Amino acid sequence: MEPVVGPILAIRTIATGHGIRTLIRLQRRYGRGQWRKLSGIAHVRLADGALALAEVHWYEAHGIGRREFKIKRLIEVRR
Repeated sequence: MEPVVGPILAIRTIATGHGIRTLIRLQRRYGRGQWRKLSGIAHVRLADGALALAEVHWYEAHGIGRREFKIKRLIEVRR
C-alpha cells in the first residue's frame, strides 16, 4: 500500500542512472528504464492511521512509474 495521500510537492531529483546505488536491483525487479531517485514533500498516512506531512523518497522510470516510496522524515504529524 502506498503511504502517500494527495499530491507530492517540491519534487527534486537526487540521482539518475548509474548514480543510483540499487540500479541493478531496480532493473531486475521492474525492468530497464531511465531510472531516477526523487525526493518530495507529501501528506502520508502512517501505520497508526494518523496523517503527517513528510519528506518522501522514491524511484521512478518512464513507462514504469513510481516505485518503492519511503518516508524519510516527518515534518508535522496530525493525530
